[in-house]
Amino acid sequence: MKKEGKYALAGIIGLYILVVVLFLSSPTPEYFDHNFFVRFFALTGFYFLSVSVLLTPFVREIYQLFGKPFQSIHHYFGAIGLAGATLHPVIFAVEESDLSVFVPDFSEWIVFWELAGRPAFFVIYIAVVGAFLRSKMRKYWRSLHSLMYLALIFIFFHGYLIGTDFDNLGVLIIFTVLFIASMIVPFYKRYQTK
Repeated sequence: MKKEGKYALAGIIGLYILVVVLFLSSPTPEYFDHNFFVRFFALTGFYFLSVSVLLTPFVREIYQLFGKPFQSIHHYFGAIGLAGATLHPVIFAVEESDLSVFVPDFSEWIVFWELAGRPAFFVIYIAVVGAFLRSKMRKYWRSLHSLMYLALIFIFFHGYLIGTDFDNLGVLIIFTVLFIASMIVPFYKRYQTK
């Protein structure tokens, strides 16, 4: 791995450590109950899914920096994000003894967005399946995999509307920047193609 690659990796990990520090600096009355882990995995999932998305326009550069194929690096970060995005609702469902936390709520517009993590859970897995079907669905796998952008939209607004950690200004700034940058990626990739 090149020196620049080590700096890039240190930057990604360093920013994540800052997120964890900000998370730990915002205790709630029920700080160490199940909400601690629900909140922690929510932030971890969104952070690493965003990083995974942000790497996608830089296939050649990632290989040059890390000395490994882009897909390996992309999938490392994606797997951590997927784990966080999965553990977040699973732990909540177990603690609440309620599987309805996975069912999207279309009763009201604002309620849908407050609980948009629910459809995001399924959209993420559809996007992941798209990646696994790359060799079998050469024409369509990108369309499925690009649903990750929709998942990030759902996750961001879910966190913004009801996530207690977004009350922390530092967390709000970091995740808003990650979200906006992630939403720019598909347009930047289209620009690269042209």
